[in-house]
Order: sequence, then C-alpha cells, then structure tokens
Amino acid sequence: MIMHKIGRQTIRFPNPPSISNTASIVGPKEAEGPLKIYFDKVETDDTCGETSYEKAEECICYTAIQTLLQKEKLQATDIDYYLGGDLLNQIISTSFTAQKIAIPFFGLYNACATFSEGMQLAACLVSGQFAKNVIVSSSSHFSSAERQYRSPLESGIQRKMTAQWTVTGSGAVVISNQQKSPYITHITTGIVQDYGVKEADNMGTAMAPAAVETIIAHFNDTGFEPKDYDLIITGDLGTIGKEISMDLLSREGFNVSNIYTDCGVEIFSEEQDTHARGSGAGCSAVVFSGYIYKKLRNKELNRVLFVPTGALLSPTTTLQGDSIPCIAHAVTIENEPQLGRG
Repeated sequence: MIMHKIGRQTIRFPNPPSISNTASIVGPKEAEGPLKIYFDKVETDDTCGETSYEKAEECICYTAIQTLLQKEKLQATDIDYYLGGDLLNQIISTSFTAQKIAIPFFGLYNACATFSEGMQLAACLVSGQFAKNVIVSSSSHFSSAERQYRSPLESGIQRKMTAQWTVTGSGAVVISNQQKSPYITHITTGIVQDYGVKEADNMGTAMAPAAVETIIAHFNDTGFEPKDYDLIITGDLGTIGKEISMDLLSREGFNVSNIYTDCGVEIFSEEQDTHARGSGAGCSAVVFSGYIYKKLRNKELNRVLFVPTGALLSPTTTLQGDSIPCIAHAVTIENEPQLGRG
C-alpha cells in the first residue's frame, strides 16, 4: 500500500516520505527577531543589490534552492520535480527561479498556504513512487507584497493595528524516499472557508476559520487528539488570528492552549512593532525550514502538526468589495512514525 485515504480530507502514508533537508533565507528584520539562530542565511540588504523588490524576492528564492542543494550535496539533475510559489502576480519570483535551476516545475498558488500545499503534493509524488527527490519552496517580501496588495511604501500610509508584517524570506525542503527522520505521515487538505471578512489588513481574522476547519477535520479523520502532538503550529495568523483559532477550537472541545502557536507570532517579537506580527508565503516556510525542522532533527519535538493558512484574495477582488476566501493545509511530521491510527 502506497497511501491510504482516511476520512474525507486526509491521506495516511504507510511508507512515509522523508524531509531530508531544508534551507531558510531571511531579510534583516527577520534576523532581528527571536528565531535568528535557526536561519541558514541572512540578507543584510533587503534589496539584495537588485533594482526592484520583486527581483530581490527572486534572488532570495533562488538562494534558498541553491543553499538546499549544497547542504544535501545534490545537483539540480538529482531532483525530479520542483514545486513552489509566492504571493506575486503569476508567481514570478518562483517562475524565474525555476527558469534558472532547470528542474521540471509545478507552479503553485495557495497564498500563504502554498508551502504546505507543496509539501502535500510532493509527499504524494514520492509516496506514489513517481519521484525520488522533490524540492518545495515558497517566498515573500514585505515591500513587494505591500506594493501589490495594499499601498506602496512611498505613499506613507499608516498601517492598521490588525495588519501583519509580510516576512521577507524563502524556505525550501527536499522531500525524498530516503529512510531517515523526520517523516511526513499524514496530510489533511483544507476546504475553502469565507466568513465575510473584507479587510485586506485583517488577514488573521479572515484566515482563522480555515485553520480551525482543517485542524478539526484532521482530528476527526485520524483519531488523533491534541495530546498526541508535541506542537501544533499554524502558519500566518499572527496574534489576532491565533487567539481566534484557540477560542474556536475550545468551543468545539479541543483544548490546544499548551501546545499551540503560530509561525507569524514566533518570527517577530513584540518589541519589533510589527503590529499583529508576521505573515506571507515565506513566513511558515522559513519558520518550518529553520526553527521547527531543527527542533525535530534534535529530537526536541517528535510529532508536529504544521498548518499554514492562506488568504485567497487579489487586489482586484478587494477593490471590487469581495470578501476573502481562505484555506489551510495540515501536514503531520514525525520522527518515529506510529501509524496505527486511521
């Protein structure tokens, strides 16, 4: 058996694929936060010496891929597929990176949930024996995202306190058929949720119901409970979305208060004045590829539920007054798989 569908939204991998290595590249503000020691490289200039912020994001994405290949002692020709995406129109940072590295490419877009979407699809490719090595990446850049989704920095518009700070960074992983920990043992694919939130600068509130839907579906499909996890970490909800998610989960009978956090909360400190903390397609990617992965490899964590969230809006839909549909995808990562459930 290669993989087993359990419930409506979850797949279990009897022979789970491995996350064999990671790379994480961040900008200067992210390096001022509490997770600095976990990142592979810090770009001290957020333009990376390029002529635009979009080209800078491409540079960061490409650097993450090259760093990953060097760490794993692989050539681009050793990789069967590259799956990735970002927040910019037509996922240009990732597409131009794919052009440079010349690996068969699947371009993905699930906003800030793109990284977990890629991990899910890569796990299926490897478990299904269609590939031996698959690279997944996602990236974002504060300045390019502000220009596209909200207001160019040059306009000097004051940010609302509900706004989050888009992470400048890129994370990348190799998912392979190697028999080494940590492993991807389960994936739960989310269903789009839309609770009518229309504020592009209040993403945490918009995305929280999607995170809750996926987490509850995961528990229902697998039979796992919060106590079975060392850590449950959402991707990009920030302080406001985290509190909403904890409250909604508690109302459904799931107390996660002692094991739950959010990548956007962890990457910045309160003193950095990012308002509702971090977000962006690079947020969960760098926190996982740096902080969480190293905790797993050092056996400080054994089983993690990783749940990046994405707001599936565009500047066009925002200007037309549409609400924000959202998605979340969950990935179970284990050092010592115990697959009796599901």
